[in-house]
Amino acid sequence: MDVDLIFKIAAIGIIVAVLHQVLLRSGREEQAMMVTLAGIVVVLMIVVQEISSLFETVKSVFGL
Repeated sequence: MDVDLIFKIAAIGIIVAVLHQVLLRSGREEQAMMVTLAGIVVVLMIVVQEISSLFETVKSVFGL
């Protein structure tokens, strides 16, 4: 696992948190929730790609 992955996920989390707060303060609760959901989806896609890469590595190591 690379440290860049952790920094990338943390950066997405910080950006989403700031946008969420800004949208809440301006009275746009629905858009704030959509930004949060979009951030979660993006992070989940990154994690799924990394898990896929892990499975491919395990398959190549064991020759499956």
